Amino acid sequence: MFHKEGHQIIMTSFVIAAAIALAAEYRLGDQYVLKIVLQLFSLIQLILVLQFFRNPKRETPKNENHLIAPVDGKVVIIQEVFEKEYFKDQRLQVSIFMSPLNVHVTRYTMSGTVKFSKYHPGKYLVAWHPKSSELNERTTIVLNNETFGEVLYRQIAGAVARRIVNYAEVGGSVVQGEDAGFIKFGSRVDLFLPLGTPLDVALNDTVKGGVQILAHKA
Repeated sequence: MFHKEGHQIIMTSFVIAAAIALAAEYRLGDQYVLKIVLQLFSLIQLILVLQFFRNPKRETPKNENHLIAPVDGKVVIIQEVFEKEYFKDQRLQVSIFMSPLNVHVTRYTMSGTVKFSKYHPGKYLVAWHPKSSELNERTTIVLNNETFGEVLYRQIAGAVARRIVNYAEVGGSVVQGEDAGFIKFGSRVDLFLPLGTPLDVALNDTVKGGVQILAHKA
């Protein structure tokens, strides 16, 4: 199953791969090695695109006392920081880095109401760069519910990413684990939680979006 945001890119990649393979077959004649190299290249690029846009079905164990991981990836930051865009106070930041091999679907970490949603154009620093959360292309979304209050998550584009898709609309109601968007080709997601929120993950843990518990209510 592939994410809808990848359908056009997948079709284009398929056409390109087929064109390269056919051109190599009929135009290179007895240049066997070069022909095979080009055909393998076309197949590999198609496989890479397919794996990037995969969208595995996940059953979220919905629980109002849990925050779930919004994406697949590696926990690269856990620290108290001053969040200056929305809260303008100290928050607990948890950042998850996604490599190009990870599933790049963003899922809602909790059910609730969308209080804030804003897109920021920007640069394309590598996603682990300390300034990427302030300078890169990104979206900032704030969800609110009775259990956790307001929780902010930020989709951050990486060095390769060139488009962030965000489905959260201010005033809308969202459901934990459902599709919240997509980041195309490399990225990071930061979450900003109330101070003192008990975490169920540690630095350098690998998490699975939509199913793994990230934090819980004390």
